[in-house]
Amino acid sequence: MPHLVGSDVPSEPAGTRFRALLSSPGILPIPGAHNGMAAIQAKRAGFEALYLSGAAMTASMGLPDLGIITVDEVAFFVRQVARASGLPVLVDADTGYGEVLNVMHTVRCFEEAGAGALHIEDQILPKKCGHLNDKKLADARDMAAKVAAAARARRHLVVVARTDAAASEGLDGAVARAKLYLEAGAEAIFPEALNTAEMFRAFAERLPGVPLLANMTEFGRTPFFTAAEFEAMGYRMVIWPVSSLRVANKAQARLYAAIARDGGTHAKVDAMQTRAELYAAIGLHDYEALDASIVRTVVPEHPPQR
Repeated sequence: MPHLVGSDVPSEPAGTRFRALLSSPGILPIPGAHNGMAAIQAKRAGFEALYLSGAAMTASMGLPDLGIITVDEVAFFVRQVARASGLPVLVDADTGYGEVLNVMHTVRCFEEAGAGALHIEDQILPKKCGHLNDKKLADARDMAAKVAAAARARRHLVVVARTDAAASEGLDGAVARAKLYLEAGAEAIFPEALNTAEMFRAFAERLPGVPLLANMTEFGRTPFFTAAEFEAMGYRMVIWPVSSLRVANKAQARLYAAIARDGGTHAKVDAMQTRAELYAAIGLHDYEALDASIVRTVVPEHPPQR
């Protein structure tokens, strides 16, 4: 049934459900879902939580990931991913979209949109993807104030603090910042752009018992590790932030090239989600059944002949 009135609509807040997953044994795998359809497909694959990446959101809008989108624009994505899947969503909140009061506003907006968790980072604007060069860091005390504001504003949402300090301040600086952010109210830490297994292990060893998030983004500074390998290094969560968007974008580029080359889509039909598959994924017939005045759609079995 669709989440509009389905019997599986969660009764507990998303933050409570995310926290329960975080406290369960084993590592929590959190794939990125850049829109509602990706969220549905990830849920069908068996995932219990989803990640909404700022880089994926901005790229899907045709914009760079430089902290230039707004809280309301992100909330639109949060609503569709949370509503489509019914799963708790960890949201990339960049630098919090401003200072302390802005961070509090962001937390409330994202909670109301259905987020289960968010992370804020200790860069200053214009912020960059964590795997790029020359990131500029905020004063650690200013970041701690943002974390404290987020913890104060939230009702159920899990607050994760991301630090980008490893690249410029080394492991010692990143660990010191993480400890300060934990004291301010963060429930988990996201050390960004660690680039060796030794760094991942060392960071975890210096923060025993703290839930840590690993970022397994492609084409970045982190070598490929599996979820099981991150777990063995001491991590409780792993995200694949932009993977769904990368695959979708590559497929779309090939489609448009085929149309331009062939004058039609006939060579790409086998690579398409069929109409029946699409309707099954979005629950079209379930929605129709909610209103007896809607005539059930009949899906054409074969394409028309010329």
